[in-house]
Amino acid sequence: MPYTNVLGLILGGGRGARLWPLTKLRAKPAVPIGGKYRLVDIPLSNCLNSEIHQVAVLTQFNSVSLHRHIAQTYHFDFFHNGWVQILAAEQTLTSADWYQGTADAVRKQLFEIQVTEAKDVLILAGDHLYRMNYSRLIEYHQAVEADVTVAVKPVSQQEAPRFGILKRGSDGQITSFIEKPESGDRLAEFVSRDDPNLPYLASMGIYLFRTQALVELLDSDYDDFGSDVIPAAISSHRVFGFPFDGYWEDIGTIPTFYQANLKLTWKDPPFSFHDPEHPIYTRPRFLPGSRIHDVTLDNVKLADGCLVEGAEIRNSVVGIRSIIEDDVVIHDTVIMGADYYEEESRHKPAGSPPIGIGYGSRIHGAIIDKNARLGPNVRIDPFPPGTEIEEENWSVRDGIVVIPKNAVIPQGTVIAPG
Repeated sequence: MPYTNVLGLILGGGRGARLWPLTKLRAKPAVPIGGKYRLVDIPLSNCLNSEIHQVAVLTQFNSVSLHRHIAQTYHFDFFHNGWVQILAAEQTLTSADWYQGTADAVRKQLFEIQVTEAKDVLILAGDHLYRMNYSRLIEYHQAVEADVTVAVKPVSQQEAPRFGILKRGSDGQITSFIEKPESGDRLAEFVSRDDPNLPYLASMGIYLFRTQALVELLDSDYDDFGSDVIPAAISSHRVFGFPFDGYWEDIGTIPTFYQANLKLTWKDPPFSFHDPEHPIYTRPRFLPGSRIHDVTLDNVKLADGCLVEGAEIRNSVVGIRSIIEDDVVIHDTVIMGADYYEEESRHKPAGSPPIGIGYGSRIHGAIIDKNARLGPNVRIDPFPPGTEIEEENWSVRDGIVVIPKNAVIPQGTVIAPG
């Protein structure tokens, strides 16, 4: 039965600086993943699979493609009371500022939230990869009569500085919270589990608020949930932790995004899109099956509408409408594909190679964004971890080469260390 008194609220308004240059021309939740999906499809699908049919997405920066994707994907018929709507940042007579943080974004939309008359508000991030049945979280929240419930996951000491770390009492109530602590004595105070490999509990950035409690907590100048709202709520409201032991990955950085995509190619991936009972939805496209000829594929996630000839592809994601020419070798690479076939475009740059990867190219350890044009005999190799380079048509983020959307890489270009 649908949760008509719960509003799903997906935060999609940030600049996405940690995923640059993939966010150069799009909002972070609109970044493609898994060959044919977008990041926003994960929390939206989790909501729909959990019978939460009223969902709002907060947007601000580079939001055109995100708005288009949501409008083209998430439709409910006239006989269904569900909806997915956009709550875009706007200047008003009472506020001339854009969103200043996650909490500020929600504060500026409190009127729209209250209009829904939802009893509880489920706040979700737009850059996490996981599958969760939120109904269990809602049932726990209601059973303990919480004002705020935070989904929590065990993490190691090495991972702890990336997250908000909390202490949880025997009754499940959160007693203390610290956002992204540095390792040392302060972190040692937050050991919550006997497991030496996973001694800490981390916030997953999934918050379920009683609507009235949310209004009370945002009657302040707090800008961020993790740094401000949750620590303040612990001393004034009933805040509980809901344990989750499934796969969950924050993919808000280039390295985590890259690794999460490559894990999808494993024989037994930690996250699978092949789940008929809890599918991940995305925009339906009327594309033909991929056509391959004289190709070697191993651990490859191959999307629809691709044309591949005479290539060797291993441990890679190949996105929709990818064109890969003869004698190409691709290893450990995420290829996002294309928004259109070449003959459909009237905007081909003069003298540039066609969309796709030209013959004779060697691509290793890279992310190739949509509509990129790599000429023949291009060579790309990974750089040492920690390397950061910014060029006009390519970047290196923590050693991973990123070719941005619509970039042109001329014939014979070499992007490699030394």
